Amino acid sequence: MTTSVVPAGRSTRRAAVDDEKLVFETTEGIEPVASFDEMGLKEDGRDVIAQAQYGTGKTSMIALTACQLVDIVYVSAMLILAQSHRVQALILSPTRELAEQTEKVITTIGEDINIQVHACIGGKSVGEDIRKLVYGVHVVSGTPGRVCDMIKRRSLRTRAIRVLVLDEMLSRGFKDQIYYVYIYLPPELQVVLISATLPNEILEITSKFMTDPVKILVKRDELTLEGIKQFFVVVEKEEWKFETLTDPYDTLTITQAVIFCNTKRKVTLLLA
Repeated sequence: MTTSVVPAGRSTRRAAVDDEKLVFETTEGIEPVASFDEMGLKEDGRDVIAQAQYGTGKTSMIALTACQLVDIVYVSAMLILAQSHRVQALILSPTRELAEQTEKVITTIGEDINIQVHACIGGKSVGEDIRKLVYGVHVVSGTPGRVCDMIKRRSLRTRAIRVLVLDEMLSRGFKDQIYYVYIYLPPELQVVLISATLPNEILEITSKFMTDPVKILVKRDELTLEGIKQFFVVVEKEEWKFETLTDPYDTLTITQAVIFCNTKRKVTLLLA
């Protein structure tokens, strides 16, 4: 089997990988690496603060991280099976929708390796959350309020958790809940903060539960995805907002749109 990813017109050379019996064609000057061991990568387990633009695959990265860290034991003995189904990764999101989206992506990516994941979010049955957690899952994706509730009920056991991921958890309103969750987690825990924006005041908060984190930051002028235009309209009166919102539809071709409101009442009014 030959795998080739070579732009037309470029010289190539071949390197055989004995283990897999594969032959790769690579651009001149690039040394193929047969394994991760040869790359000298180390699993340091350090805390991480990572910044990336919206729509660049943060949720997929979180899902891959969770699936990679989980230990799964395929055995028939119920005791060992139960031990392998302890929660090992906890992902906190600010909204139910984001927590559910993360659950779906992890389910899709981890399907072939039997990763069990559950979303603990408000608005759903507490009894169902308890049942799922008692049965055993590897990953919990949830909102701070419901996760705190499950910990208080002792339904969510935290002793085996190896990584805590904070996905867009930038609001100071979540600070106390994050601290509450954190004190119940093992001391050797790895904490990962993922966000599109990282204000200084939020970075100050992270000092409470992160130790010498690796920081992967984006330049301010690179935060906006290429091809996206942003603008705002100043509206002097509340009652003028609806007409202002609909004005672009008269001049632009808009097939789909997502409108964010700061209250449920405004969402209901827009739907009426």
